[in-house]
Amino acid sequence: MADITAAMVRELRSATDAPMMDCKKVLVEADGDMAKATELLKERGIAKVAKKADRVAAEGLTGYKIADDFSKATVVEINSETDFVAQNEGFQNLVKTTTEEIYNNQPADVAALMASSFGETFTAAVSKIGEKIEVRRFTTLTADATTALNGYIHSNNRIAVIVSAKCDSEKTAEGMRAMLKQVAMHASAMKPTTLSYKDFDAEYVASETVGRIEVIKKENEELSRLKKPLKNVPQYISMSQLTKEVLAQAEADIKETLKAQGKPEQIWDRIVPGSLARFIDDNTTLDKEQALLDQTYVLDDSKTVAQAVEAAAAALGGTATITEFVRLEVGEGIEKVVGDFAAEVAAQMG
Repeated sequence: MADITAAMVRELRSATDAPMMDCKKVLVEADGDMAKATELLKERGIAKVAKKADRVAAEGLTGYKIADDFSKATVVEINSETDFVAQNEGFQNLVKTTTEEIYNNQPADVAALMASSFGETFTAAVSKIGEKIEVRRFTTLTADATTALNGYIHSNNRIAVIVSAKCDSEKTAEGMRAMLKQVAMHASAMKPTTLSYKDFDAEYVASETVGRIEVIKKENEELSRLKKPLKNVPQYISMSQLTKEVLAQAEADIKETLKAQGKPEQIWDRIVPGSLARFIDDNTTLDKEQALLDQTYVLDDSKTVAQAVEAAAAALGGTATITEFVRLEVGEGIEKVVGDFAAEVAAQMG
């Protein structure tokens, strides 16, 4: 049996925002396995959505460069230990020159970048700044004549996005660039993690389904206690789960409800499509949160991003489909190291 320490409980609580006693209980059940304990909290609806802002500690900036003819774009994330250094002019110049180097020479990865002659330049600049600084990741996308490409870097220089779309013609590709900048701005704000619901792993969807349903059930218990309207408890969370059979059953259930309500059959055709659309909307929450094409478009909430892009291309007399996007946010996914200041002082005094 693993020894469950206070530090382990604190780490699990920090990552999941679950109550302290629940964290200790699942750690005991999981014999100290942090990943298994996290999964147990999720399955029971105890773990809340992880608070990225609390988990992310890395500071730094993103870099962004796009060709004047929109044929190539590069985004880069460079981390520093403190925000103070990130605001330093020397650091900002290093981000700029590194972005230029990657854009111009397209190294395969960070190791290749550092192995090149530029690696010495980077190291020399870091030594002058006097803090640990690292190139974390970068991507360059290119476009041919019928591919639209554009991007966006947020005003704080901590988020950078590039988006590309395959079009039917050169004319459409040129006309779609402005739209793709808006999509990049959308992605900056809405934080998609993948392009489409089709990219989700089946096991991931299944695990998320259990956890999300349990969370809503627990929220409904509290809403019921407060005599407030309850949230709808979905059966599913992704379009990947809505097979032909599932949709057919949903339609049959809708018709059965209409029949029970005494609605004349001759008007069902006017009611069923809207009710089915609501069923799909209620049962695709994962897609709307994490898949770019399936998210509600921030500039027109009557459309998904995919539908908005399709409509913009149609207005130009053509077609366009987003095929790739890259979104970099400083520190995203890096675990925060939380120090116990009082303990540190006590240790030093001892």
